[in-house]
Amino acid sequence: MDCRRTLIAIAALIVLGMTGCASATPKNAPQPEQKDDSIQIGLSIDSLLIERWSRERDLFVSKAQELGAEVNVQNANGEVEEQIKQIQYFIDKKMDVIVVIAIDDIALKDTVAAAKKEGIKVIAYDRPIRNANVDLYLSVDNEKVGELMAEYIRKYIGNDGTIIQVKGSPTDYNVQMVQDGFERILSTTKIKIDYAEYSNGWVAENGFTVTDEYLKTGKVPDAIMCGNDNLAAHAIRALIEKRLGGKVCVVGQDADLEACQRIVEGTQYMTVYKPVEKLAIRAAERAVDMAGGVPLGLKDTFNDGTYDVPYERLEPIAVTKANMDEVITGKYHQKNEIYLNVQ
Repeated sequence: MDCRRTLIAIAALIVLGMTGCASATPKNAPQPEQKDDSIQIGLSIDSLLIERWSRERDLFVSKAQELGAEVNVQNANGEVEEQIKQIQYFIDKKMDVIVVIAIDDIALKDTVAAAKKEGIKVIAYDRPIRNANVDLYLSVDNEKVGELMAEYIRKYIGNDGTIIQVKGSPTDYNVQMVQDGFERILSTTKIKIDYAEYSNGWVAENGFTVTDEYLKTGKVPDAIMCGNDNLAAHAIRALIEKRLGGKVCVVGQDADLEACQRIVEGTQYMTVYKPVEKLAIRAAERAVDMAGGVPLGLKDTFNDGTYDVPYERLEPIAVTKANMDEVITGKYHQKNEIYLNVQ
């Protein structure tokens, strides 16, 4: 009986002790939040249907994570309004830095302004964002890309001849810069641009449509300048249907695997390799530095139409069958993949 009374007394003391502890904290007191000190980066991509963007996404994310940052990747699927929503989402999530592969060089101006108002740094990756005063424009020298294309065509067909162009999206300002470089070289020749058309949204099938319609006139161009390798693939398909595969000098850019395969096979003559590995890794490094307040230390600027913004650029390289192994093989694509159809 005494033992039972002792146990009851001990239990009462425990209850009183627990009640006393609980009364020390207000019933509805907010719980302290777990603070995440890692750098938060938002990456909005034009469309993962374009081969290079998948590769660059992976490189960017890997490097950013290596540097201790977290990356939220959003794919806009080529829709401008979707990309605007994504950037606003990043603003609402209070990202430290937003990296944008812009679909439209003009439409994002107000959304970028909203991000900057919240103190969020913005990097225009590969493509500029016009009149937006971004914190960094990081890209390849796009005028040089156009120059390399024109120089190769001139080397192949001489200083006289006829070419057609299947250009990229008119809302991508890089297209204009490539064109500026292209025309600068052609202005020193008698080469004539007989027909040129833009490809809204970078729709690759336009390469076939433009080339096919031109060939139906009975004319055959000496060369075709394509805005990227996807457009070149479809231009070449139109040539092949007319038994002209390999007989017309077709050039593109991006050094996609299939383009490299076509070059060693002989249906595409040249592509422009842009060191996208270096570009993606550099973008991740810059994003982390900017989040940490590290100065960019850049001297070059790019005029976005209103503002001179910090500009960092990498040099492109012309790739042909002659230098494929030197520039691409084992570095960007593997030999067994490049030469798949010629071994």
